[in-house]
Amino acid sequence: MTGPLLQVSDLEVAYRTGGMDVPALRGVSLDVAPGEVVAVVGESGSGKSTLAHAIVGLLAPNASVGAGSVTLGGDELLGRSERAMRPIRGARIGLVPQDPTVSLNPVQRIGRQVAEALRVHGLATRRGAPLAAIDLLERAGLPEPHVRARQYPHELSGGMRQRVLIAIAIAAGPALLIADEPTSALDATVQKRILDHLEELTRDAGTAVLLVTHDLGVAADRADRIAVMSGGRLVEHGPTERILTAPTDPYTRTLLASAPGLARVVVPTPRAPVEAPPLVSVRGLVKDFPLPRSAGRGATLRAVDDVSFDIGRGETLALVGESGSGKSTTARLVLRLADPTAGTVTFDGADITGLRGEAWRALRRRAQLVYQNPYASLDPRFSIAEVITEPLRAFRICSNTEQRARAADLVDRVALPASVLDRTPAELSGGQRQRVAIARALALEPDLVVCDEPVSALDVSVQAQVLDLLAELQAEQGLAYLFISHDLAVVRRIAHRVGVMRDGRLLELTPTEELFASPREEYTRELLAAVAGTRNRKVEAAS
Repeated sequence: MTGPLLQVSDLEVAYRTGGMDVPALRGVSLDVAPGEVVAVVGESGSGKSTLAHAIVGLLAPNASVGAGSVTLGGDELLGRSERAMRPIRGARIGLVPQDPTVSLNPVQRIGRQVAEALRVHGLATRRGAPLAAIDLLERAGLPEPHVRARQYPHELSGGMRQRVLIAIAIAAGPALLIADEPTSALDATVQKRILDHLEELTRDAGTAVLLVTHDLGVAADRADRIAVMSGGRLVEHGPTERILTAPTDPYTRTLLASAPGLARVVVPTPRAPVEAPPLVSVRGLVKDFPLPRSAGRGATLRAVDDVSFDIGRGETLALVGESGSGKSTTARLVLRLADPTAGTVTFDGADITGLRGEAWRALRRRAQLVYQNPYASLDPRFSIAEVITEPLRAFRICSNTEQRARAADLVDRVALPASVLDRTPAELSGGQRQRVAIARALALEPDLVVCDEPVSALDVSVQAQVLDLLAELQAEQGLAYLFISHDLAVVRRIAHRVGVMRDGRLLELTPTEELFASPREEYTRELLAAVAGTRNRKVEAAS
């Protein structure tokens, strides 16, 4: 066909909430040609997912379309009944949703779920569907597809589950594939492999792709054109190279400056040479976990294998690696939230490996933790003032009035308005909640803060703000950070040294810029190559 496959014209969508209509899309127009990849980028709340759901007819019950048109191959999609949309979904438009945990049926085997997509569209018989499903799983890049077909979703890794969703989405050979944040929850190397495979599948079939993402680095690597959304509006769109090298809208420039893989390299302030002993010293750390009896009597999994490192006062040491590499388990051992199988942990010259009772409790005052998910780690029943002062109450530090004053000082220090003190976590954005989590970690004036993936769930601009905040607090208070991440681009902005972990072992430990300039290990080079945005480096000159 000639002309666009998908045409969205002046689309307006609003959500009914609290008796009011809240606009989500404000006159959005966009088109996608056959075989073209168009990325829609923007932060949470920009309207990009609403656009994707409006196209495929899966808007929430409280959403309404006020105006506009959505056509696929010249056929109008808006206003169609649910019954009329069913044969279009899957057959003409495939959807790869963001979260495979939610999107896959936990009580059905993988093969049956893929086979169902074939049978619904009359592409396979009851007898032939299972074999066709295995073929689809193989095309989606799943190893041993005949084995995976007999497994349940919980028995697969996140990357494998996402490949299952891709198999379902391509089952009927749709002309348009909508990928809604298809890899945002995955490690960088897994993300690269999935996107590489998705690109290969769609290119070979001539499929048009609408890629919805908050990561401008992913869009830079994968898209022919980029559409930037903010506040429900399309603020800028054009060829990828033009958007990356000569953006016209201030919001686009902000996104570019915040994307870790695209932004100009920000090197952390060098730590002044210190001859004092390290604050933390880890030697020969080992952690074994017992496996179920089915694995054999006494069988164990070695999650941490002979790991050694130091952390100086005022230094940031980052541990990077894929899921399952042992980095978070190592952090828990350093904090003494788990007992090591072997090895020692020394804190400020004292061996804390076997701490118990009051001595262990005293350590809590000097070593704090900032979790990955601020919403899950903050008590939803507490006000922000209560969240921040909880550690002070637990250690009976100062009076109630003084605790409130300390909370006010802490929210100011993390650049939040005093008005948040009387709000609950649910009333704050993700970035604001993470700032609250940092304020709580600072309440006891610790020497060490362990940050376990503290920005991986945040939009890139908020991510940059939180990283800048951590650096400022370190400069002011001399904090030491153990920073856990799977993203080397993020690590480059904050860490003085980086340790690369794989299968429980520390493969290399070196100053950050040295690691980026000349990585010793092949695995480290794979991690570096997987950083989103590394395909197109022209942007560095423009940013």
